[in-house]
Amino acid sequence: MCANKMKQEAQNPLILRCHRLMEAFAKSDDERDFYIDRLEGFLIYIDLDKPQAELDALQEELEQNADRYCQIPKLSFYETKKIMEGFVNEKVYDIDTKEKLLDIIQSKEARENFLEFIYDHHAEQEKWQQFYQERSRIRIIEWLRLNHFHFVFEEDLDLPRPLVEKLKHSLFQTKVGKDILTARKNLFAKAKTYYSNEALNPRPKRGRPPKQAAKPDIEPQVTIDIFTTVPPTVRPFLFTPDLQASHFSAFSSKFDSEEDLLASRRQSFDTDASFSQKLASLRSLSSRWLEPEPSSEKNPYAMDNSFNDDDDDDDDDFDDDFSDKKSKKAKAAKPKAKAPAKAAKAAVKAAKPEKPKTKRIMPKVKKETAPTKTKGLKKIIPKKGRITK
Repeated sequence: MCANKMKQEAQNPLILRCHRLMEAFAKSDDERDFYIDRLEGFLIYIDLDKPQAELDALQEELEQNADRYCQIPKLSFYETKKIMEGFVNEKVYDIDTKEKLLDIIQSKEARENFLEFIYDHHAEQEKWQQFYQERSRIRIIEWLRLNHFHFVFEEDLDLPRPLVEKLKHSLFQTKVGKDILTARKNLFAKAKTYYSNEALNPRPKRGRPPKQAAKPDIEPQVTIDIFTTVPPTVRPFLFTPDLQASHFSAFSSKFDSEEDLLASRRQSFDTDASFSQKLASLRSLSSRWLEPEPSSEKNPYAMDNSFNDDDDDDDDDFDDDFSDKKSKKAKAAKPKAKAPAKAAKAAVKAAKPEKPKTKRIMPKVKKETAPTKTKGLKKIIPKKGRITK
């Protein structure tokens, strides 16, 4: 826990940006360290890509003023898994989608794969963003309360933008105008709500839910950053991400923005395409290896396949022509053969006079009709005891 002793004292609660804290809490891990200033509320990100001299100067500043800077806790694997499982169990209703997300949570690089899957399913995007913002907000408020920060979130203020900038500029001034004094009273009243039980356990809204209407895309009004006590050695390490950059990828420790997420997805598609091409080439090579090599010795009983299909067609045409000619000759020869046979029969008939045939007149006899089968008559035998007349 950080100490509370400060050389200067702020005259109003610190005006912090919740979306920046959300991103810092999500990206703080074993390789990246984030700090928050207790005096003005600015964030520090120790970028190891900076020159070594600047890193040494920053480390010296953090050690000399350890009571001023608080290190932001690192998001453990258990906490990330708990957030993702809570979303799946509370907000996802489709059984197939729920099973797929639970499998992704148990795999490697669960956070990045989880975000990519959510990004492809538009029905779950808005639910995930709302759920993650609510859970992260509760976690941040709990940590700030534990470290005794007196704060308000800039996103929750209903003050005009110029007035908020005046409050930032006159943070340590005791003599200010009436407008700033009234604004400070509003800040103190707002700061008390973050220490109430409702801040950690927000109650669901009662009553009938409103009709769903198209939400207009309104860009939030964010003031400029005004810090008056930043040491020169800390300025290169100020963490000031844009609001739009933390729209969807704030939960990721790998993607700094939504554009990075899209670029990684395109790269994965390209690698999948190249992998499929390599698989196709390997299959073609394996099919060539599995095919039997043609034997050099010719089988004497095998058919000769050296001729082409065109030669075969020519032979078929020749056979058809030959068969047509043969059938025509046979038809022409048949009437010639029948002519001498008829002449010989006529000569024989002329040599032998035919005898007149005698016709026998037979009396017509009626055809005997076959006897029709009659049904057998049943004999009716009288029963004993009856008298028949």
